[in-house]
Amino acid sequence: MEVLGIIPARYASTRFPGKPLIDISGKSMIQRVYEQAKSANLAEVLVATDDQRIFDHVQSFGGKAVMTAEHHQSGTDRCFEAYQQYNQPFEYVINIQGDEPFIRPEQINLVAGCFRTPQTQLATLIKKITSPEELFNVNSPKVVINKAGEALYFSRQPIPYCRNVPNDIWHRQHTYYKHIGIYGYRTDILEQITQLPPSGLELAESLEQLRWLENGFKIATAITEFETIGIDTPEDLLRVTSSEF
Repeated sequence: MEVLGIIPARYASTRFPGKPLIDISGKSMIQRVYEQAKSANLAEVLVATDDQRIFDHVQSFGGKAVMTAEHHQSGTDRCFEAYQQYNQPFEYVINIQGDEPFIRPEQINLVAGCFRTPQTQLATLIKKITSPEELFNVNSPKVVINKAGEALYFSRQPIPYCRNVPNDIWHRQHTYYKHIGIYGYRTDILEQITQLPPSGLELAESLEQLRWLENGFKIATAITEFETIGIDTPEDLLRVTSSEF
């Protein structure tokens, strides 16, 4: 199974401009993500960027990069352009977040493994929630799955609602999952979803994957035991660099 890994990397982040190039103990964030992805079972790994500085930096450490348009509204759109530019016959693409420098190769492999089931269209990772703080954090999307492990809905709110149960023990009464933002696409499905206009549910929750569900696509999930560490702000970077890893 030939799988292409793509790491979208924008320079103009609202909360942390230039974050792909920030130094984390001697290596840039984008280099750390790239090296982790290269250790997974992927046929090839590309960085998809809209900035010459990022492009040149990736080439400087021996990585592969493609220049993409500045106007893309999502990493999914950027991945599709990069896949088109690369022009190789891959059947699957994995979108690896460029701001998670400690993503584990095993997690990437878990997503790729979902496509061993022929009918899988899209795939992503989920992790069991173990605390009320995590469950009620609106910046951490949750996902409800069916018995086949397919996503039914994503929300910033904890769902389902545990009636007549105190909030601080909801996570003990029901198995809740948080969503980890790595995506796998069958390439024909990737082309289709990039043609869809924003949907009502997506705009309400500000979660792109709801557009796919609302249009009838199915998202398979795989459960990971490992936490991910995203760096969205300078404060996140300070927290990471002040701890051992």
